[in-house]
Amino acid sequence: MSNKKLSRRDFFKVTGITLAATTVLCGGLGYAATRIPAIDTPDLTFSEEPTMNKKILVTYATRAGSTAEVAAAIGETLNQRGYIVDVKAVKELPVLDGYEAVIIGSAIRMGNWLPEAVEYLKTYQENLKTIPMATFSVHLQNLGDDEESRQNRQAYLATVRDLVKPVDEGYFAGSMDLSKLSFVDRMITKMVKSKEGDSRDWNKINTWATSILA
Repeated sequence: MSNKKLSRRDFFKVTGITLAATTVLCGGLGYAATRIPAIDTPDLTFSEEPTMNKKILVTYATRAGSTAEVAAAIGETLNQRGYIVDVKAVKELPVLDGYEAVIIGSAIRMGNWLPEAVEYLKTYQENLKTIPMATFSVHLQNLGDDEESRQNRQAYLATVRDLVKPVDEGYFAGSMDLSKLSFVDRMITKMVKSKEGDSRDWNKINTWATSILA
């Protein structure tokens, strides 16, 4: 899950890595090089003591599981506010019928939302115009409060905003576990200097979930 735009030099380096991976593929080891380890993508429902007869969908796209855990935390906090909340992966294409609002999140890779998250927006673009919709992005770079970091974070959603108009946008530091990435993804991650470790700020995540769709 990398979100730093590549320089021209880094682009050619990454291209070299990709070509090397293709060579491995031709040698019969490509599946092992490109295979993404199995990641848990939980399907959860939070419905303990709801005080409002309103349902919210929190749906997410993840590469290494970090974004799934952020989505679960958001769902739990929304349930504490009184909502019934379903947390589902976008790859399951959850339908929007019966929900009062939807929150969609994605890991950032190469400066963009994951393709399956963008495809979900395209699939339900017309539906998302009729109910409140918020987004959250989980990333490892551009975490500062300086203007450049803020602009780079805003750029993550350029494609998203062409499709939908979020009522709010959350940006959260993520977690990197190289053991959960394919060989090629690990090499790309090292090239753009994403650091391994967990930088998630659960207080920030929960505070956002407390105020979103208020």
